[in-house]
Parts: sequence; structure tokens; C-alpha cells
Amino acid sequence: MSKVNNILLAGVGGQGILLASEVLSEVMLMAGLDVKKNEIHGMSQRGGSVVSHVRYGDKVYSSIIPEGEVDILFSFEMLETCRYLPLMRENGQVIINNWKIAPPSVALGKQAYPVDLAETIRQQFPNTKVVDGLDLALEAGNSKTVNTVLLGALSNILEFDHELWLRALKKMLPERLLDINLKAFDLGCRVR
Repeated sequence: MSKVNNILLAGVGGQGILLASEVLSEVMLMAGLDVKKNEIHGMSQRGGSVVSHVRYGDKVYSSIIPEGEVDILFSFEMLETCRYLPLMRENGQVIINNWKIAPPSVALGKQAYPVDLAETIRQQFPNTKVVDGLDLALEAGNSKTVNTVLLGALSNILEFDHELWLRALKKMLPERLLDINLKAFDLGCRVR
């Protein structure tokens, strides 16, 4: 049986997680792999949790990643990263956007946003990369390109040809948004 690789995308509604999972899946399809994707986005339009499971390999039978089998946690928000750490495989990789969005309990002053989350995550998963996605998106020229910056950072650890990423972005994005997103992707690719 061939190995199935598992990437879990997590974040908050409005961060572009679903587009990122579409681009990621398209790259894998273009590489000739079997891909299954599943999304959970209940209250996403109101800042709720959004999760997308992406599984790929020679043959994939289920779109849901079993608990304990996430190879890469690709997270767009710090606290959401912590929520999904229990699903990780031992020695899994974590890519985190260094962005903090206060949940309602924090915004209402009922709880404090946890401190030193990146360090806490690194203690459990040493192979963690923190990306300043918003800073790079602003450098690209648009704060809404954070998801594309993060895809660039993810492309550094996945073994897919750079040209496939560019082709997928060109296919999935409207032409009017393509140039700025290609710039954002390039900036993300420079994150090591």
C-alpha cells in the first residue's frame, strides 16, 4: 500500500483557507497524484474556525485525516494551531502564520490570549516554522494575499516543482489578482 500524505489547513473564516486548499490540491493533481479534500467551515463568515483536510498519494480512499496522522499542520492563526495539535503525527511539521485573532471570549475580556504560543508549539514539534505572513503580504502590496504568502512558505517543504505552483495559481486566481498573488507567493518562497 502506498503512503498517503496528510496536510491539515486551519484558521479563521476570511483568511483564504479554502482558496489555499484548492491551490494546494490543484498542484498535487497536476503532479499526477490522487487527491481528496474535505472542508469544515461552519461559522466561517463570522470569524469561526475553518479547517480543510488535504490527502494525497498514489491512491487515497478517504478525505478525512485520521487522528494522529497529520503530517503537516498548515495554520493561518496561532490559537487555531493549538486547537489541532492533537491530530499531529509524531515528528510532524507545523507552519504557522504569526497572526493572532482574538476569539470572542478574549475580545469580551473574559479570557486572555495565551502568551508564547509559538514557543509552546516548538517544544512539542521542533520542526515548526513561523511566518510573518501579514508583513510579507503588505510588502507584496495587499494584506489579502497572506494565504498566498503562506503557500509559498509551504512550497519550500513539499517536493513539487515550482512551475506546478505557478500553474495552479494562474488557474485558480482571477487574472486581475494574479500579479500581486504571484509576488506574494515569491515572497513566501523566500521564507526558510
